[in-house]
Amino acid sequence: MIVQRILHAILAVMMIGVVAGGCATVPISGRSQFNLVSDEQANALGAEAYRNVESESRLIKSGAQYDQVLRVGKRIAVAANEPGFQWEFCLIDEPKTINAFCLPGGKIAVYSGILPITKDDAGLATVLAHESAHAIARHGSERMTDQLAIQLGGLGLQQLLQEKSPAMQQVAMAAFGVGTTVGVVLPFSRAQESEADHMGLVIMARAGYDPREAPLFWRRMMGDSDGAGVPSFLSDHPTDEDRVQNLETWMPEALASYHP
Repeated sequence: MIVQRILHAILAVMMIGVVAGGCATVPISGRSQFNLVSDEQANALGAEAYRNVESESRLIKSGAQYDQVLRVGKRIAVAANEPGFQWEFCLIDEPKTINAFCLPGGKIAVYSGILPITKDDAGLATVLAHESAHAIARHGSERMTDQLAIQLGGLGLQQLLQEKSPAMQQVAMAAFGVGTTVGVVLPFSRAQESEADHMGLVIMARAGYDPREAPLFWRRMMGDSDGAGVPSFLSDHPTDEDRVQNLETWMPEALASYHP
């Protein structure tokens, strides 16, 4: 059967990954993780995506805001202590976009719309440390590995339902899609966001920025969240209240690393 051959091929790939890659430990949080995607593959994808962002965006390449992004970004990069990363920073001229991101390998983009909320270097350090933590923790590779496991489960379900009516198969596969999204993908994403909050708090402290500024920044962000009205169990981010409360819980650890 074609489905059986696909299942066997995916299982073989996963077993090779287990033997070759094994488990890794996320810095700072200490969580064990397993990725099928190598750093070389992820970093190459990150670099390609970053080049596309640069070519398709209106970039700010001079001025006080640009200098601030470079200044804070370089300090965060040193504190991140990832010698295999080739760090790059860009500032995108989109005043209405409140966002920033870090691609695998240390490629950071900041939208100008977030700067009025960060206000100062410490606020910007909160954002850049959080985003860099996603790359340091290999969250992108982890999500790709997770999606492979979900696809494997879907193929297995199809195999089990091959004797059922087409209508029954359609209903079951639809339920499987909802179940994996709500039960696996979104909680996993929220866990990654919380881990990035934790790691980012420590990283910004190591870079010499006061971690007590982080909860203040997130409180400023509360009024600008585009996820208002979305139930927390269907959100890919922690609730604002949970985020601030967690930061206060991790604060003693961050302050122990803080040397102005």
